[in-house]
Amino acid sequence: MLPFFKANIDYLTTNATRPDSRRTVVPTEAPRHFLDVDAYGDSALTSHGRGLPRPYADAVALVGGEDSLLRHGIVPWQIVTMKGQLTAAFRERDTDKILRLAADMGHYVADACVPLHTTRNYNGQLTNQRGIHALWESRLPELLAADYDLLTGPAPYLDHPTEAAWQAVERAHAAVDSVFTTERQLTKELTEDRKYGYEQRGNQTIRTYSREFSRAYHQRLNGQVERQMRYAARLIGAFWYTCWVDAGQPDLTEMDQQPSEAEQLEVEREHKEAAAAPAVALPGHNE
Repeated sequence: MLPFFKANIDYLTTNATRPDSRRTVVPTEAPRHFLDVDAYGDSALTSHGRGLPRPYADAVALVGGEDSLLRHGIVPWQIVTMKGQLTAAFRERDTDKILRLAADMGHYVADACVPLHTTRNYNGQLTNQRGIHALWESRLPELLAADYDLLTGPAPYLDHPTEAAWQAVERAHAAVDSVFTTERQLTKELTEDRKYGYEQRGNQTIRTYSREFSRAYHQRLNGQVERQMRYAARLIGAFWYTCWVDAGQPDLTEMDQQPSEAEQLEVEREHKEAAAAPAVALPGHNE
């Protein structure tokens, strides 16, 4: 797998954000990125009893319809769906499908590893902490990722991929309290002019979390964002590897090593369509 994926690292990097771009043009896209665990109670993540069923149809039946399920997100079910699709693409030895689905799957797996993708208070809008999503997910990696240790070793085979998806959500959700509590404590300790600053981005001057506040947040969280990035990277590799093994370990060197011209044109078309789409209010995590 390594030569094939390394040869397409630019495609995978660029297209890892495609699911986010689709949110403005595909009505059903937004719920695929999150799961509001706290909408279902403390037992939501258990695999038995009063927990959310792992089969999608059973979950729909439990909550009283698909619209009700979509309202609070479906990211673990989406990962399982992608697992089946990517396995089939490997079995078919279809270069375009493999690359497209691998990039999409990586996005959803990573989203499942973000604490703020597991709560209704996804941007601190319910606790007067608006903006915390960008702080955790963007600002800290932007400032500190060059020093992160993201080497994870060989990707393991997942004997139970469905449970692996749910365990990712459970691990992320367990960190929600510290994400909010730590930000609240730091805000009490630092004055607003130390919490925020202004930086030049292109032709714009934007207000953002200061470097001092961001580094302090990173330290108080004991490197939580770095740990979750490393966990996500390993889990993405594990899902890709598991799909390949379950497809019969096809020889990828016998396939086309680059996406077709048709696939590249499709990527360009999607990008233009998303850029031209009007801004609309989306269900779920829409900030």
